[in-house]
Amino acid sequence: MRMDLKSLALPGVQHLQPYQGGKPLDELERELGISGAIKLASNENPLGLSELAKVAIEASLENGARYPDGNGFYLKRRLAEKLAVSASQLTLGNGSNEVLELLARGFLGQQHNAIIAEHAFVVYQLVITAQNATAIVVPASSWGHDLPAMAAAVNEHTRLLFIANPNNPTGTWVSLASIKALLQELPDTVLVVVDEAYFEYVDQPGYGSALELIDDYPNLVVTRTFSKAYGLAALRIGYSVSHPDVADILNRLRQPFNVNSPALAAALAVLDDDDYLRRSIGVNRDGYNQLVTGFDSLGLAYIPSAGNFIAVQVPGDVSAIYEALLRQGVIVRPVALYGMPHHLRVSIGLPHENQRFLDSLGRLLVDRDTA
Repeated sequence: MRMDLKSLALPGVQHLQPYQGGKPLDELERELGISGAIKLASNENPLGLSELAKVAIEASLENGARYPDGNGFYLKRRLAEKLAVSASQLTLGNGSNEVLELLARGFLGQQHNAIIAEHAFVVYQLVITAQNATAIVVPASSWGHDLPAMAAAVNEHTRLLFIANPNNPTGTWVSLASIKALLQELPDTVLVVVDEAYFEYVDQPGYGSALELIDDYPNLVVTRTFSKAYGLAALRIGYSVSHPDVADILNRLRQPFNVNSPALAAALAVLDDDDYLRRSIGVNRDGYNQLVTGFDSLGLAYIPSAGNFIAVQVPGDVSAIYEALLRQGVIVRPVALYGMPHHLRVSIGLPHENQRFLDSLGRLLVDRDTA
């Protein structure tokens, strides 16, 4: 009898399910033999690369045979200036996902637990499970994080508490005041990780970056990414801001040269591309209004979102609607994995992409009702 080689893996790894991203455009077109498909599934920036980023990437390739700067000196220096923090507080990651993994690897063992919210970003569960630690899932309140309930779930074995603000896939958000109240209540032995991947898009009263609290709470970690509003998803670069002692632990764990040279160059360039960021935010704001107006006209309920996506409730068989949209060349994201079997998450695209999705969805709903 052949040995089950999977049984040799660590217990936490044996229970992992691979992360499933949005279906790639070329995969759909290849499978269906179509062209001109659109993707509104992965919360990407529909504007494409910043022109300044393109120039920086091209210039970086002159030294493509050399290893990148493993410390990311110039990007860290500019981030420190822009965020008014010390470079010693920064950890660069291969996307902010890597930083989340480093936090779990550095601070979770099988004797520990971490607190997450129902409907929260699935990567939190993945990195906790990989460490064979316990994920304590706190029920959501109106689709969002219930911070008092999350605080109440903390015990002597808790090492991490994750807050996605705004949250993916619900788009819900919590106020800065409520985060501060949480931090005041928790022991210093619990690291509070505030994931601000969609921070740049938020325009809500009472919202504020947890970076404002970083000097007062050594157990606070804030993560951000260049994949969304800054349009560098393909290059995989993100970072965290934390107390220097926490950053030191994370930097011990990260792989040498974990961020490549084109990514470092592009991130440095796009940080100062204020026009690109303004246009990204404007396109997102207008697209949000376009989509919710369309949902209202179709009689569909949706969760108000502070990010660059909207979770919309679709009547009937959501999987069937998703598959039918694929056949029309429209890729969105089913979110049953997040405990939301009646919703589709739709990334906000360019005006013609948003309209194509709305038109396709509208036809499918009419066809279903008349069948």
